[in-house]
Amino acid sequence: MTPPAALTLLKPRYDILDGLRGVAAILVIWYHFFEGFATSPTDQMLNHGYLAVDFFFVLSGFVIGYAYDGRWKNGNMTGRGFMLRRIVRLQPMVVLSVVLGAIAFLLQGSVKWDGTPVPLHMVLIALLLGLFMIPLIPGVDAEVRGNGEMFPLDGPAWSLFFEYIGSILYAIVLHRLSRTALRWVVAVSAIGLAACALCNLSGAYHLGIGWSMAGAGFLGGFMRLSFSFSIGLLLTRDFKPRHIHGAFWICSAMIAAILACPYIGTAAEGASIWNGVYDTVCTIFLFPLIVYIGACGITTDKYSQNICELLGKLSYPVYIIHYPAMYLFYAWVWNNGISLDQALPVCIAIFIGLLLLAWGALRYYDEPVRRYLSRKWLHA
Repeated sequence: MTPPAALTLLKPRYDILDGLRGVAAILVIWYHFFEGFATSPTDQMLNHGYLAVDFFFVLSGFVIGYAYDGRWKNGNMTGRGFMLRRIVRLQPMVVLSVVLGAIAFLLQGSVKWDGTPVPLHMVLIALLLGLFMIPLIPGVDAEVRGNGEMFPLDGPAWSLFFEYIGSILYAIVLHRLSRTALRWVVAVSAIGLAACALCNLSGAYHLGIGWSMAGAGFLGGFMRLSFSFSIGLLLTRDFKPRHIHGAFWICSAMIAAILACPYIGTAAEGASIWNGVYDTVCTIFLFPLIVYIGACGITTDKYSQNICELLGKLSYPVYIIHYPAMYLFYAWVWNNGISLDQALPVCIAIFIGLLLLAWGALRYYDEPVRRYLSRKWLHA
């Protein structure tokens, strides 16, 4: 059972929030499957799957604030110590994902999406930069896929890039802020986030930006992080728990409904500002509400607790390593004119395989490496 937050020496885990992270990660995988059959942002199935990243950022702010705010106040945490903990937590799976991405690229024939051959040394440069989370500018030779991704060997790594930025800002500034100052950060960031959606930075009135350094991509990604991470921190500091039964199932249904919602607008009008309104409302109001409900909930039986624990453990590995398989899947679909009906059995098989791969990577790679690094760097 996971009780509501209590600022004790040994803090309980929020099992439900871990489980919700897993639910969102699974929906992202299916969003990416269906992306292979979309012709534009307006006809994508699971159309708002990109908003899962904003939910992840809210969760991250909440959990980091909950876990570490008290340690700064007690003098038990330093900036260096905090960042080492984040590196130990995040980087081993980043390394694996980029290596898998390089293997997938070579299996595809080491060519860009337009068929242009890519020299092996450029693949190695992209690999090296990806290992150290150094983003690429569109058009440079090491941007090997040619579609503008910050991390062309593992596209979703862009969100980890911003996760690191959020961690650095927390270590330097955000943990020092009073509640009042943090509310100002949230308010200003909310205005910036809304502007990204409503002023059409993406070209489709949506928040699916940040994965590329092109145009206002970096600004959009930063605003998504800035609001969501800071509202998560504020939720932790202002948290007044209430017991909410069925919180995991309520929140899971809300997340699924939000991400699966079709594009807001009509085919005749194309990109619609109402879709930007939808993204803004979901991110500014609904995701913080979902995190609050999830934090108020309790798992009342062993079955629910085990489900949340398993989903939580698999959430990060399955999210960060699934996209190399998507590159191969897209190449198969596009090169052979495969329809969704034809591809669906393959999607299911790949999905099961990704879950098994994530579990194996967690148990036999990620956890052992993190234990080793914790002993070496954190004396834990």
